[in-house]
Amino acid sequence: MYYRNILKKLSEWKNNITRKPLILRGARQVGKTTVVKMFSTEFDFFIHLNLDKNDDFKIFETNNNLETIIQILFLKQNIKPKENKTILIFIDEIQNSANAIKLLRYFYEEFNYLYVIAAGSLLETVLDNKISFPVGRVEYLILRPFSFEEFLLAKQETSALELYNLLPFAEYGHDKLLELFTEYCLIGGMPEIIKKYIEAKNITQVSKIFENLITTYLDDVEKYANNENQTKIIRHLIKNSFIIAGERIKFEGFANSNYKSKDVGDCFRILEKTFLLTLVYPTTNITIPLMENLHKSPKLHVLDTGIINKFASVQISILSNNLLDNVYEGKIAEHIVGQELLAIQTSVLSKNYFWTKESSQSNAEIDYVLQINSLLIPIEVKTGKTGRLRSLMEFIDLAPHNFAVRVYSGKFSIENCKTLKNKEFYLMNLPFYLVGKIYEYCNLLVNKLF
Repeated sequence: MYYRNILKKLSEWKNNITRKPLILRGARQVGKTTVVKMFSTEFDFFIHLNLDKNDDFKIFETNNNLETIIQILFLKQNIKPKENKTILIFIDEIQNSANAIKLLRYFYEEFNYLYVIAAGSLLETVLDNKISFPVGRVEYLILRPFSFEEFLLAKQETSALELYNLLPFAEYGHDKLLELFTEYCLIGGMPEIIKKYIEAKNITQVSKIFENLITTYLDDVEKYANNENQTKIIRHLIKNSFIIAGERIKFEGFANSNYKSKDVGDCFRILEKTFLLTLVYPTTNITIPLMENLHKSPKLHVLDTGIINKFASVQISILSNNLLDNVYEGKIAEHIVGQELLAIQTSVLSKNYFWTKESSQSNAEIDYVLQINSLLIPIEVKTGKTGRLRSLMEFIDLAPHNFAVRVYSGKFSIENCKTLKNKEFYLMNLPFYLVGKIYEYCNLLVNKLF
């Protein structure tokens, strides 16, 4: 079991006297159950229920009184609660029982001395009008695939971690960190993949696991879909999304199909609930608030870049280049940056945004926009150590500030630049491997400059 940074957030939740039952969300196979088991070592007693198992399921289905349920659980686990002894109850696969979901509110209102976490591999499919979690009586965290920092921890790259956590970064460590980040980009952040890769030290040994992951998601389609037509469409979306990922898409006729825009859009939104993929919409703003423009076509991002590499057959290209330059038309580099930006956040509401300016005179597009303090900072992902920055300059000409970020394979630096309209601005060149520290670096510079 490898350390995950969300454990810090779980400890904060535990120590909060006003805590509520916690819903741990995230896609299948990202390690939710493993994380809770690791966290359970902080407690005196741990009760693990899996509502896929009939015995555990029946506890909630045959009893409506929560006090009775708790007494049954204590009896089964031979627990005799004592003063100052902590008890963690983990209800896994909670989506199987509407009654268990309903009773969460009473854990908060009547039995708050108990620590309760719920999760489920298909949990998102019940977050609709059929079943709803008790509003205001639960709180949420999300677990995503491994970040680069967690990858370094798993590999026990102690020296690299020390360099990674230096602010600012020590230039002499550039080649080593870039090599490790390329390795991370190659295999992605799915826990089982990382475990097997570290054990086997060979990318070919994890190929079957990638295939099994996709098969698992396809096998779940009937649980996501509301009818036979949706089943067909969702299967089509899953099969094609890992190839089209990173591109702007249109719903109508997605991936050479005959499916209508509304039907495709509905199925994409179902899959978004599972966190298997995300529709990243642009913003047209250059000042806060950071708002999506749902009238424009989104980019398609999927759960994990490693799966894209496998099914787009670009693993050999990454291995042979040992850089992200020009692999898959730069889409892999942009996608892994987006994955890192999400991995460093634990809020369920966290999203990525990109920026567009579309007019009859000119079009411009920025890969990502990040809110730092009260500023919207443009982030351009450029494979290679150089690259044209016309769209970024257009953003800066419109923006009320003069700060931008380029993520690339070169070393960390800050340049004084000018736009094509001669507006002076600061360009922070951030290596791929430091994207997980982008808030720290941006805050450091923004606070210094503004």
